[in-house]
Amino acid sequence: MKSNVFSTFLLMIFVSLCCAQTTSHNTLSDSVQKLIRNSKNESYTETERFGYAKKAQSLANSISNDTLSLLASRNILGYYFDNNPEAFLKTNHDIIKLSVKLKDSLQFGLANYALGYSYHIQQSSDSAYYYYSKAAKIFDGLDNREQLSYSLGSLSAIQLDGKDYYGAEENAVRALRILENIKETNEILDQKWILYNTLGSIANSLKNYDNALEYHGRALGVAKRMENDYNNGIYSLNNMAFVKREQGHYEEAKTIFKDILETKNLYEQDPSFYALILENLAYTSYLSGTYDRQNVINLFQRSNRICDSIDDIITKTGTVVSMAKFYKGIGNNVKAEVYANQAYSLARDIESNEILLESMLLLSELNEESESKRYLEEYIKLSDSLLQVERNVRNKFARIELETDQLEAENKQISKENLYLLILSIGLLLTVILVYVLISQRAKNRKLKLMQVQQKANEDIYNLMLGQQDKVEEARAKEKIRVSKELHDGVLGPLFGARLSLDSINFNEGKEAMMARAKYIGQLQSIEQDIRKISHDLSVDFESGSSFIDILTELIETQTIAYNLEHDFNSTDDISWDLVSNKTKINIYRIIQESMQNIYKHANAKAIKISILLENDLICLDIVDDGDGFDTSKSKKGIGLKNMKSRVEDIDGKINFTSQPGNGTKVNVKIPFPN
Repeated sequence: MKSNVFSTFLLMIFVSLCCAQTTSHNTLSDSVQKLIRNSKNESYTETERFGYAKKAQSLANSISNDTLSLLASRNILGYYFDNNPEAFLKTNHDIIKLSVKLKDSLQFGLANYALGYSYHIQQSSDSAYYYYSKAAKIFDGLDNREQLSYSLGSLSAIQLDGKDYYGAEENAVRALRILENIKETNEILDQKWILYNTLGSIANSLKNYDNALEYHGRALGVAKRMENDYNNGIYSLNNMAFVKREQGHYEEAKTIFKDILETKNLYEQDPSFYALILENLAYTSYLSGTYDRQNVINLFQRSNRICDSIDDIITKTGTVVSMAKFYKGIGNNVKAEVYANQAYSLARDIESNEILLESMLLLSELNEESESKRYLEEYIKLSDSLLQVERNVRNKFARIELETDQLEAENKQISKENLYLLILSIGLLLTVILVYVLISQRAKNRKLKLMQVQQKANEDIYNLMLGQQDKVEEARAKEKIRVSKELHDGVLGPLFGARLSLDSINFNEGKEAMMARAKYIGQLQSIEQDIRKISHDLSVDFESGSSFIDILTELIETQTIAYNLEHDFNSTDDISWDLVSNKTKINIYRIIQESMQNIYKHANAKAIKISILLENDLICLDIVDDGDGFDTSKSKKGIGLKNMKSRVEDIDGKINFTSQPGNGTKVNVKIPFPN
């Protein structure tokens, strides 16, 4: 799709260049024009045409003709794009300088768009977003609707990749509206298809499945109106089938995937997409519950073989993670672990965080004890990192637009104030020196104060660690005394008495001797039960489930120290955490973490109380603070509260916020316990 957009972009460049050409009778200028024409003549080989384009650029630069230099530089861009990315970037920067010099806004906008596109395919989203934004503003000012639509569509694609769904939707809708009254050429139809497809992906990500199906249906309708749809039609069908699978309409999804596989010459034209459809059909068949196991395995294996034959790591990664889920679902944990490990390794190589998270969650469920805990903690760490990245990305896009606007405004202001700068330069220099001295002094003072605070914090932490160690040693000493008393009073005394009694009747015979021996044997059995009880009391701290509580305890203690909060954490021993899924544990962890962050940022609280109990087969999580509180009927819920609500709903639970201004806040979460 990107190649189609760029082809359209190059076509518009050439059309605009024809309008920008100036007639000159100079012999060298005519030579440049002739070389450019030869570079576009398809009767020459590609190497020959590139040679003509390069000669045209060199000759135009040698005669110091800015208009011809701009024309020749634009002409050679297409060759550099495919073969020399560094030369492509350099040439575009040269074009920007020439277009500013010639006051050619159209060429200035096209050069910014080209730079954005180049950085986009290199996955440098910051630079791409910056240049696309500049291009969009330029084309908006020129009322160039077609190029404005391309720029907004590209911005929307970057925002979608960064999970800024609302920003992406706004730009995609705006780009579509701009194209409403433009003649539908094949390139315009392709752009509409891209935008509808983007809106469908956004709606699917937000779980608005009906809207997603509507947008993908519109994209399919656009593809049918194209003379050459570049396989857009079957891509839309695949997207629709994927949404239906998300809705649970497995039979409809299977039918669509099977129809796609019947497309003539699909394997020869696009083997990667063919492998993807095989994997989608196999996994959808498994999810439907009514499937031929061997047929599903054959589909997975065929998809895997095709990926290996064409070295398609991306599609293979999706295939093996689906195979891992399939084998886990049918109870073959050995194969499930093999494919989960493959997915884990491949996802790391291609930096696919979504599949990496899936594979880690699978491995945490397929392994036991320490390995399971390691993958679970790695999952939490990566999920934390991605959550922070998503927040930073949304802020970053807004910041780039703001900085771009500020930069343009500053440039205009600078052009107006150039005459005053000369007069005020000496005064400004003195002012800058004074400000620098003041800022430097303040910075030194802040640094010194920070070092003092840091030293005090380190001393407090050290004292806290010493105090905690003393408590641990004291508890150990008490436990040793208790065990000693239990053994001495509860075991050694009765054992000694039983031994003496047995010694006294050792040489007696008869019924009375037998009954006496039986009596003392019973006492020995009772002593054995006492020993078992003491052993059980000593090992109770290592019962199943304690590791998850340890993770929560570490989180709460670490966060409350960082936030300067007093805390009280109570948990019941009635919950067997081995029966609780890792997904539920992770969401409980996240809810506690998000609540403490909200309390720190907004509540001005001094203390927090957290409890986890089991009531009527429900895990009840209560988080109470003594902060400012808020009016639940008027206050708009921020992203933190929405995230918590979404997490609870994802594990079939319920969440309730109880608060009043000045009376603190209580968060109550109830999650079904698998009995």
